[in-house]
Amino acid sequence: MKTILFIIQKEFKQIFRDKSMLRLIFILPIIQLLVLSNAATFDVKNIRVTIADYNNSSSSRALIEKFKANPYFSEVENVSHTQEGIERLNKGKTDVVIEIPNQFEKQLQNDTTTQIQVLINAIDGATAGVQNVYITQIVQLFNQNIRVENQQVSNEQLVPNRIETIPSFWYNNTLNYKTFMVPGILVLLVTMLTLFLSAMNIVREKELGTLEQINVTPIKKHQFIIGKLFPFWVLGLVILTVGLFIAKVVFSVPMLGNIALVYLFTSVYLLLILGFGLFISNHTETQQQAMFIAWFFMVIFLLMSGLFTPIESMPKWAQNITLLNPIRYFVEFIRMVLLKGAGLQEVLPNLGIIAFFAFVVNGLSVWSYKKTN
Repeated sequence: MKTILFIIQKEFKQIFRDKSMLRLIFILPIIQLLVLSNAATFDVKNIRVTIADYNNSSSSRALIEKFKANPYFSEVENVSHTQEGIERLNKGKTDVVIEIPNQFEKQLQNDTTTQIQVLINAIDGATAGVQNVYITQIVQLFNQNIRVENQQVSNEQLVPNRIETIPSFWYNNTLNYKTFMVPGILVLLVTMLTLFLSAMNIVREKELGTLEQINVTPIKKHQFIIGKLFPFWVLGLVILTVGLFIAKVVFSVPMLGNIALVYLFTSVYLLLILGFGLFISNHTETQQQAMFIAWFFMVIFLLMSGLFTPIESMPKWAQNITLLNPIRYFVEFIRMVLLKGAGLQEVLPNLGIIAFFAFVVNGLSVWSYKKTN
């Protein structure tokens, strides 16, 4: 036990002696959490619309006012011809071109079908889809109001029935996207930092030549591994603590569940990530190699974690691959606990899977570490 404590003490001294390492550990995660949480959003706002109104009637002007009054549309420009709007679309000066036909108001009053043409810049398919939904909702609501007015004019006694929905938003009643993103980004930062540091730690000893000296000492394999990785396990929990504090104070993320459960899960999760970092370092000779390999797996884990794209929207083969992704289970867990207030029983499957992964990965890592006396 004393041997392990001496190694841990040596590692902490080495970490705090390296000023660049301190900045990497404590300052960068804070900056990244603050920046990424504000930048990583799928909300589509500031939509620029160009409208070619061939009708110039009270009805067409009323429809245009609906777009101007909507907060998601930042610019609503009128042009005399659709071709002008298309030219603006080609030059990137607008996102949507809407053409209102010449017989627009007359067809509405006669209760016949009328159509408006909508041209959307669909280079970003996801954004275009959201823009189309916004426009469709505005047009449908406008159409509904026109029908009500026409029916009341034709028969004052007729009061058409209208169905209204009253939504109740659970777990995120303000629809704040940061509430959804901040916990996931915190998982990302904890994973990245502990994986990269653990992957490069032993490789750094190889480059300096100190690993060969340690290998010929009476220090046992498990003592060396525990002593090398334990400081980064502690630092991972420290980063989690700082991240939770920022999430609560800066972003007002609700924390409905048991925080102790978050630390329990993170403690097991860090064993998995540190073991994976050790496995990488066992099979690399330089820090550059370790960084490239760690980043290769990190990109795959990130893109298939459900953090930015729903797993349910992925192809079936991709969904099966995500079952091996540890970040997926941590993202699901932290959102369930913080936002839904889930207890141990609800998150036990995630905890069991991570514990199993940690056992397997650490077993392979210890087995692959070669120490010669």
